[in-house]
Amino acid sequence: MNAGSRSPFRPDLLAGSVAMVTGAGTGIGKVITLELARHGADVALASRGVERLEETAAEIRALGRRAAVCPTDVSDPKQVKAAVERAESELGGLDLLVNNAAANFIRPSRMLTPVRWNKIVDIVLNGTFYGCLEAGKRMLDRRRGSIVNIVAAYAWTGAPGLAPSASAKAGVVTLTRSLGAEWASAGVRVNAIAPGLIDTPQTRERLWPDETMVERMLKTVPAGGFGSEYDVSNLVLYLASEAGSYITGEVITADGGQSLGKGALDMLESLKPVRRRTVDGK
Repeated sequence: MNAGSRSPFRPDLLAGSVAMVTGAGTGIGKVITLELARHGADVALASRGVERLEETAAEIRALGRRAAVCPTDVSDPKQVKAAVERAESELGGLDLLVNNAAANFIRPSRMLTPVRWNKIVDIVLNGTFYGCLEAGKRMLDRRRGSIVNIVAAYAWTGAPGLAPSASAKAGVVTLTRSLGAEWASAGVRVNAIAPGLIDTPQTRERLWPDETMVERMLKTVPAGGFGSEYDVSNLVLYLASEAGSYITGEVITADGGQSLGKGALDMLESLKPVRRRTVDGK
């Protein structure tokens, strides 16, 4: 079964629209990019990894959609501006921006350095702002557009060892709500998606490389399974479409209830087998 046949949306959902996705070469960003194309959008891809962007762009063109490759370090406002200008020059005015680019590492806070702190904040918070600013100004002039920022469920809970990322993503949440309220009257919506434990090749390698770790992680999720990239991309499609036209300044969490805590459910753990959720949810 291919990704498109799993979608709950009609194939022409975004026909005629132009989107830009940062961090588009791998993981969640790549799936978002391909799903936008499968549903009718032409897509500009932004990331530092040019080779991966070219590979994804080739897949988009094979679907019959246009793709623009925009090598970009989102922490540099000049590069972000150039990327947006290139995207609009090659594809037309942006209808959708997905700020997905991120950086992260796990480290005790007492071992942090200003350089490492600033690197995460520059990419996650500042990079998101630069994208919102450059795309947003153009959307405001046209009085239409949608921006979706990808954050994380720990943005409001914090997370030991993830202080720079949690702090930066908390800033993105507030930025989302601020711009969502400020730009709504001009027809520009700004929302965020907060994924939980999403099973990608990158997370399998870095966060749960063995079954023991898988079991430990899944014990924190009331739904009992990992999410997939498509749980995130489906929300992007929803927010980008007419179905989400009255939603702005909102943060939608997709984490199987993890951020709510399991509480008394822990007592039932022995009665509930730990399972690894597939993309099909089986």
